[in-house]
Amino acid sequence: MVRTILTVVLAVWGVTAQAFCGFYVAKADGDLFNEGSRVVYFREGTLSVITMASDYKGAAEDFAMIVPTPVVLPRPSIQTVDPKTVQHLDDYSAPRLVEYFDREPLCNDDYEGAQWVEEPVVVVEAAPRGAQPTQRQRARSLGVSIEAKYAVGSYDILILGAKESDGLATFLTQEGYKLPDGAAAVLGQYIKGGMKFFVARVNLKRHADGPQELQPLQIRFKSKDFMLPIQLGKVNGDGPQDVLMLMLSRKGRIEPTNYKAVELPTNLTIPGFVEKNFGAFYKAMFARAAPQGGGIVLEYAWDMGWCDPCAADPLNGKELRELGVTRLKGNEEMVEEMYVTRLHARYQQGQMKQDIAFRETSNRENFQGRFVIQRPFVGKFDLGDSVSAKEKACIADFIGDTRKRLRDEGKTLAKLTGWKQSQIDARISQTVPKAYR
Repeated sequence: MVRTILTVVLAVWGVTAQAFCGFYVAKADGDLFNEGSRVVYFREGTLSVITMASDYKGAAEDFAMIVPTPVVLPRPSIQTVDPKTVQHLDDYSAPRLVEYFDREPLCNDDYEGAQWVEEPVVVVEAAPRGAQPTQRQRARSLGVSIEAKYAVGSYDILILGAKESDGLATFLTQEGYKLPDGAAAVLGQYIKGGMKFFVARVNLKRHADGPQELQPLQIRFKSKDFMLPIQLGKVNGDGPQDVLMLMLSRKGRIEPTNYKAVELPTNLTIPGFVEKNFGAFYKAMFARAAPQGGGIVLEYAWDMGWCDPCAADPLNGKELRELGVTRLKGNEEMVEEMYVTRLHARYQQGQMKQDIAFRETSNRENFQGRFVIQRPFVGKFDLGDSVSAKEKACIADFIGDTRKRLRDEGKTLAKLTGWKQSQIDARISQTVPKAYR
């Protein structure tokens, strides 16, 4: 019997600071860290549509962020997105567990060894609201230009240009934003590259009271450069940082061009007790799989029209349109030409000093981070006087094969995670029938 066990990677990242394509700018004396940020990126030709989602849990009035952009964004190119849509794509592409159950050995003349059966089971205090009469004058005196101002959902948006980083940092500080240490130097890198700055803060008059989740922000623009800025995100970092990139394309896999993506270990059989400890397992396994000097891991690459097994249903046309996908005619239940690439980067200060550049490829080979649990048979073995010696030998072989398989699963788990073999063996012994200990 096989059971698909739904897993959401973000739920197991724990307290690790998450990278973002911008950084947070808190109110005075406030601390904000990037935790659980996700980026959905649709690319077609020179069109880029980037949806930025964060699981920021602080007070809404404390939230604001700055993201570099290659152009001045017009109002129609900035939208908010339902958080459930991003979560659905995350769930659909997340690494997963599948579970098999051994059936009773057929110890007769037709016995050909242990067997199993597959059966599906459902199982910043921001700047004062409104334009102040002297705001543009203050900005201009510091070499900062206010290119545009918009109201988008619960957010007030500023698009800024700057001649040098100190002036931009001073302007933002005067407007009530608290920049993290090291921000000015990183801002300077993007100013030299001709980038503009997308500044978003929450407008409390348009934001519902209470701990409402902040809506993901989406921006779209045309640029020959297919890239994701990550340097500003490091400024809010506190130790190792992660960024989860959910890439959408009609052509095929999205690949980084200036970093090599390594594949997540997959299709390995691990002990059954991991089901209740998948978060700890995933964190330990990913820490060993990720390049130690900082790098990117491929976790999923698949056609949107189907999945095997499905951790969640594929997204429909309505959801994909919300994430920026173009040329859709309606709320199609299946959009088979869409291809999803899930990339997970991990790095810390001093690593991955270049922003991530990508390319579309025609590679539509399927890949998924998938781990297997194979449960041993739990019924009683008949070893009574009426059982022939041949049948008893068959049962003994079955038990011996199962014991060996359980030992091998433990060795695989130790190699994947670095956990102590003795502790793994003890957990296996505690969670399997006595016959296999």
